Amino acid sequence: MAVITISREMGTGAYHIAEEVARKLKYTLIDGARISASAPKYGISPEMLLMVDEKPPSYITAEDRKRAAVLNTIELILLDFARKGDVILYGRGGQDLLKGCGNVLRLRFLAGFEERVERFAEREWIDPDLAHSMIRRSDHQRGGFIHFYFDRDWSDPIGYDMTFNTSRLSQSSIIESIVSAAKDPLFKEAEKDSAQLIENTILEKKIETSLLNASDLDYRPFTIVARKGKVLVSGFIASQEEKSSALRIVRSIKGVKELQEDIQIINYKAYKDKS
Repeated sequence: MAVITISREMGTGAYHIAEEVARKLKYTLIDGARISASAPKYGISPEMLLMVDEKPPSYITAEDRKRAAVLNTIELILLDFARKGDVILYGRGGQDLLKGCGNVLRLRFLAGFEERVERFAEREWIDPDLAHSMIRRSDHQRGGFIHFYFDRDWSDPIGYDMTFNTSRLSQSSIIESIVSAAKDPLFKEAEKDSAQLIENTILEKKIETSLLNASDLDYRPFTIVARKGKVLVSGFIASQEEKSSALRIVRSIKGVKELQEDIQIINYKAYKDKS
């Protein structure tokens, strides 16, 4: 159940490389199109998917929390594919979502900015000035998504196992390197422990998503830790009633066998009125 994750700057040519690697390894490429095809099964509309995909979330208003819940659901789609194995997760923070899983090969693709602009303009048949603006916005958006959602610098090399500069290396040599690395026996040896880590993460995301979707909670993100069905929930909430409701929601999630909590009640409105 090996998994490859790809983080890419727009205009690096990473998608074609991902397609070729998937073909050579007989892996399934989990890209935007496949996520879109799966989204209705998870209750995500095409409009909402377009609105939140790879964009920094917020948790302030009820609508913000609804969007954050959709982001969590996209992660559940990725995790469901990852638990089956032999997949390439294209973008969407896969390398951070599966942090700690030893069966994951984490890849990063970059290239010079002007070269990326030229490639993108030629590929999409658009004006170079427009391509320049779109790539700037894409870099800012994707970097912001990783920073906000995973609290990590998108460009930090420690988050990746292999980084490829497509301005310097041919696609054939990059593909050959990835295919060779993916066959490393270490990934096979790590499968068992990684399978449990993925199951733990799936349960955490299901709990978080249910709390975000709860209309009767003025919810702010809890810290949720799941280990083989044992769940620890900690954080802050506005009232005892909301705390009881949150705990009731957590207990209702399939897979939760034991619940511990450290949820503190803080009256946000009182603090706001005094400020």
